[in-house]
Amino acid sequence: MVQGFSREPGTHGPLTAVTPAGLRKIQWWAATIAVGGFLFGFDTGVVSGALLYIRDDFGLNSFQQGSVVSVLLIGSVIGAMGSGKLADRWGRRRLLGVAGAVFLAGTVLAVFATGYAMLLVARIVLGLAVGTASALVPVYLSEISPTDIRGRLLTMNQLMITVGILVAYLVNMAFSSGGHWRAMFACGAVPAVILVVAALWILPESPQWQIATGRADLARQAIASVADEATADQLVARAQQRMADDRNASQDGGGGRLWAPNVRPALIVGLTLAAVQQFGGINTIIYYAPTIIEQTGLDASNSIVYSVAIGVINLVMTLVAIKLVDRVGRRPMVLVSLAVMAASVFLLGLAFVADLSSGLTLLFMVVYIAAFAGGLGPVFWTLIGEIFPPSVRAEGSSASTAVNWVSNFIVSLAFLPLATAIGQGETFWIFAGICVVAFLFVSRFLPETRGRGPEQIEEDLDRRFGREPEAPTTVKTP
Repeated sequence: MVQGFSREPGTHGPLTAVTPAGLRKIQWWAATIAVGGFLFGFDTGVVSGALLYIRDDFGLNSFQQGSVVSVLLIGSVIGAMGSGKLADRWGRRRLLGVAGAVFLAGTVLAVFATGYAMLLVARIVLGLAVGTASALVPVYLSEISPTDIRGRLLTMNQLMITVGILVAYLVNMAFSSGGHWRAMFACGAVPAVILVVAALWILPESPQWQIATGRADLARQAIASVADEATADQLVARAQQRMADDRNASQDGGGGRLWAPNVRPALIVGLTLAAVQQFGGINTIIYYAPTIIEQTGLDASNSIVYSVAIGVINLVMTLVAIKLVDRVGRRPMVLVSLAVMAASVFLLGLAFVADLSSGLTLLFMVVYIAAFAGGLGPVFWTLIGEIFPPSVRAEGSSASTAVNWVSNFIVSLAFLPLATAIGQGETFWIFAGICVVAFLFVSRFLPETRGRGPEQIEEDLDRRFGREPEAPTTVKTP
């Protein structure tokens, strides 16, 4: 909580501030709020199977099919961009509850869509909710997480995204025999209701937000419920000092809080990773997995079955990432992930260009997804909850998530036309080149954040960007 129950900078040893019962409570909070990630994953995955039947019912051409997928991303960009300031004004918990209600409304519109235009409106409304949740869940998780397990709790967001994708694939498979795409969408109402109830009536507000809005006493109570009074007093005092330092740095730098000198390196890393995560090609495979597999000679129903297997691989590798993220560290996981993604998506392109067997095509696709799910996928969401100073964390996460959704929109809308123009295999080769460039960027500019507090992360970013670190402020605690 308040960027975790962190050790003092430069010290080591076991974390003792959180009681065992308190740790279980924090883990329960994290798992519950990560339902927002589930909604993200479900709506990403469900459209891939539904699209196979919507295109026939509504007579959609290739552009219209692409727009049904990608228009959700327009709403997601708007939702993500607006979430930072709204979360700072209303609170993280309340805004997540609103996002769940909006998702429920979008689901109803999709289920009762009478044509292409109404379906597009439904997808935009769903996008507003998904974009808001995707930006806020990492922020909330970061602000309730003890430093020693922060990576695991933040990675839970990606775990729930992959669970959502897998559940969507299973739902698609269950209703594929009758082509019931409306029922596929309708299943999304259940997690939406859960998010509304949990966020508005069950979960506590982020202590970080309570301190920032002058509710320090409430923050102390929340922290003391999982630790002790002395720890609560110390963490609140440290957070108040840190926020004051961040505000001073922002005022000195001008041009808005995100462009303040002490925040700018984190912003560059966050925005770049956000773009890379999508321009590496992952969601073209998630969105269009049934379509891609269908082109290997399998029919629509079988392609959905194979996409379920891909969803299982995605989930299993995310579980592996959760085990490794607080042991191996964020930086090496991203580097290995990008290297394997570059090789496997290059080979996937080769499989289409050289007309290799469907078995090899599926193998390369599975390796690519496994590499993403075991590294870049979950670690990106971990990093945007860690690299920004606490006072601008919601805005930084909002900006990074918005860029992620813009990149997602560009790639998903352009994929089918680009594949038609230059070939599907050649399009995958472009993704491979982007992964190589991203590997070079990460090796130069991404700091390790495992077990580090905000001050240490900021100092490492400053060094990597050639900026002279500022002298640390001594925090007096009661």
